[in-house]
Amino acid sequence: MRLAVAGVLLLGVAALMMPGAARGADQGTPVLVELFTSEGCSDCPPADALLEQLDKQQPIAGVHAIVLSEHVTYWDRQGWRDPFSMEEMTERQQAYQYRFGLPDVYTPQMVVDGSAQFVGSNGRALESALQAEAARPKQELSIADARWDNGSAEFSVHGTASPGERLMAVLAADATHSEVTRGENAGHTLHHVAVVRAIKTFDGEAMDGRALKLDARNLPDGPVRLVVFTVDGKTWHVLGAAEQTLTR
Repeated sequence: MRLAVAGVLLLGVAALMMPGAARGADQGTPVLVELFTSEGCSDCPPADALLEQLDKQQPIAGVHAIVLSEHVTYWDRQGWRDPFSMEEMTERQQAYQYRFGLPDVYTPQMVVDGSAQFVGSNGRALESALQAEAARPKQELSIADARWDNGSAEFSVHGTASPGERLMAVLAADATHSEVTRGENAGHTLHHVAVVRAIKTFDGEAMDGRALKLDARNLPDGPVRLVVFTVDGKTWHVLGAAEQTLTR
């Protein structure tokens, strides 16, 4: 597989660093931001940093960015095995490749609400995509009865399902200190926010409030983010999203 790795300067960071609302779905329209990344890719740390800034600062009025770091596996053959890489993330990115008609996968890649994709360090493209997606009608989605129980998140989701719709559930955790000893980032200490550790697909009818369960292994100490979002089965557009932090 050819690795289409694009190096782009961090654009628009000044705008994204403006003070904004605190984290929380009540602070704005939820928009899902997925970053496909790898610790083996030297172009990825600026994109990782941009995602972290977006998550912490929530700088765009009326927008609540729900962020996910999705570490792919194809860089693992280039000298450093990313400890957070998952085949599910590689497969998810390949599905987006088909959806967007791209000639290949690449890192860093950001995908906003399944509708827009661009190089993950491009702050101007991120700001534009966030504003555009927040202006679209969103499905009301909420998490209830969420709790941590013996290595699993148990929860329910409330929303109105449409034919062909899918519900995705994700567990993610921050990784604040990762020492890279080989590969393109050798000698660097990397930081990641909301690293996906588990993902599961449910049918749309699972939004009826029934009890759902998502298992995760090898989670670090500390809080875990439970992110749920609905997807159009044909277009892969994200229709609605919600998140909640679980303590263990």
